Amino acid sequence: MTDGRDGGGVSVDEILAALADPTRRRLLDLLAAHGEATATTLAEGLPVSRQAVVKHLAVLDTAGLVTGGRVGREVRYAVRPAALDATARWMAALATDWDRRLDKIKRLAEAAEREERNDDRTPEGNA
Repeated sequence: MTDGRDGGGVSVDEILAALADPTRRRLLDLLAAHGEATATTLAEGLPVSRQAVVKHLAVLDTAGLVTGGRVGREVRYAVRPAALDATARWMAALATDWDRRLDKIKRLAEAAEREERNDDRTPEGNA
């Protein structure tokens, strides 16, 4: 995800924007629990209308987080884990990079502290 896109061409920004909304995160939780569900079924577990659920599912679909397939007159939605997996890998790499940077800062600070203590112990430092 170094180019900011997962394997399906969706950017990390789109995925994180979709995940920023608590209703959409709840929809993902419900879909993960059900495996597959219609907007009507999902709306039963949320304090929003079926139409609002459909709009939220459209955002999740655009971000590559869910897929919808028609079964008769219904559209059944399911989680697409690839975008979440790719985003998790990107976040893990980012965390690793920050850990590396923070470790370097820590080493520099500790070295400066040791140097300062050594300077305080010299005869010139005690004058």
